[in-house]
Amino acid sequence: MFVNVPVKDLHRSKSFYTALGFDYFGMTDDMASVIVSERTQIMLLTEPTFAGYARNEVADPAKTTQAILVLGLDDQEQVDELLGKAVAAGAEELGEPVTAGGRYQRHFADPDGHHWSALCIAAPGS
Repeated sequence: MFVNVPVKDLHRSKSFYTALGFDYFGMTDDMASVIVSERTQIMLLTEPTFAGYARNEVADPAKTTQAILVLGLDDQEQVDELLGKAVAAGAEELGEPVTAGGRYQRHFADPDGHHWSALCIAAPGS
């Protein structure tokens, strides 16, 4: 899966995702491919490049929410670690941790305002 997100400043966004510990598959002057897993990448596209692919006007993620992007992790420690890295790299923590329904989840907005969640789910019967 490739999730495409518009970014205002590609250099700032690349620095942010590098600080979270992600590597890159490829980069050009107007886009970068962040490797999340073997089959999942986040495509950071400058707003003009993103607009060239979009059928509708590009929304401002700091003012609207089109999607909540969730990163599944193995345990609560990894969730807390990722949130700590995100905040240290310029993200804004959103709300309180969620511990209902067998999950542990924390939310943040990246420097462009995209809503992200770090999540781990307890095994049934845990």
